[in-house]
Order: sequence, then structure tokens, then C-alpha cells
Amino acid sequence: MSADPSPTTPPRRAPAGAAVLREDVTDAIRTAVFEELAAVGYARMSIEGIARRAGVGKTAVYRRWKSKLALVLDLVSAVATEGLPAPATGSLYGDVRALLEVAAHALRHPVASQVVPDLLVEATRHPEIADAIKAALLDGQHGVAAVVVRDAVARGELPEGTDVDRALDLIVGPLYWRLVVVRSALPAGYLDGLAVSAVAALRA
Repeated sequence: MSADPSPTTPPRRAPAGAAVLREDVTDAIRTAVFEELAAVGYARMSIEGIARRAGVGKTAVYRRWKSKLALVLDLVSAVATEGLPAPATGSLYGDVRALLEVAAHALRHPVASQVVPDLLVEATRHPEIADAIKAALLDGQHGVAAVVVRDAVARGELPEGTDVDRALDLIVGPLYWRLVVVRSALPAGYLDGLAVSAVAALRA
């Protein structure tokens, strides 16, 4: 009878050099990308600079992304998948005001205020970035606006057939203009007044 080889067979080991992608390293790299974008912009951003800021070697970055473009597209796409919670305040004004508050908070973030304008410029030269920006900045908010319009129609606050694209333009368009293009501070009561104006325009 042959001996059972299992007790003496050594367990298989992973091949030498096999990459195990630690989540804490990945998170550090993602944070470093946003900080590097805010500090130097996309054009001057480099894998070396990202690795240095994250406290890792370049190989740690390249194991996860093949280029800085792939890295940025991955991060922008991740923003899109997170989405925004649809407000449910019980009134059209309340929902619009809540949506403006969330959007303003995001756009006034010191990193976002540098990264978003820079990526919009790069989007004119890189169709891939343009598509990712559209998904992150438009598609997610379009879904939220659709819920706001649907609920307002159900309550009788808006007529059937209200255009969601127009609603989104009226609600957040002025805010993007003020914070991303003009880049000026919001005076006291600005979001309240903007919400009133947007609701009035939607009902017109």
C-alpha cells in the first residue's frame, strides 16, 4: 500500500514576484493623484510625482494603471459610479435647494476647484477624458434631476413632460458657471435665491 503523500507534500506557494495589490496602497495612490492634479495640473502630472506623494515606488502605480491617463480616467469614472443621493424633502423647492447644496459643497472643495477646471481643458484634447467627465459631472446628476422632476410631477408641482435636461441646466448650470468658470465666492443667500429662481423657471 502506497503511503499517503499529502502529509509530506509541501503546500504550494505563490510564484515569486506575484503582485498582491494592497488596498491601503491603492487608496494612497488615488489620494495622491487628486493632490497632484490640484498642485500641478494634468499636463505636468507624472507617475513619478504621484508615487513620491503617495510614498510608494513607481512600480506600485504601474501595477494598477498603465499610464497617468488610465489612472485619471479610472478615478473620474469611480466618481460617476458613486452617484448623488436623490433628495426627498417633499417639495420641489426643498429638493432643488438640497441638490444645489450638495453640488456647491463638492465644487467648493479645494481639490475639486483645481481638478475639475483642469480636466475640462484636457477634455478638449482627449476624447477619453471628455467621456469620463460627462459621466462624472453630467450623467450622475441627470439621474438625480430625473428623480426630482418625477417626484414634482407626481405631487402636481410640475406639468407632465417637464424636460429633465432643461431642469438640470436651470438648477445647476448657474452654479457651475459661478464656481467653475467665473470662480467667485457665493454670497450669503445665493443658493436660496438660485433655488427660488430655478423653481420659478421650471414652472414657467
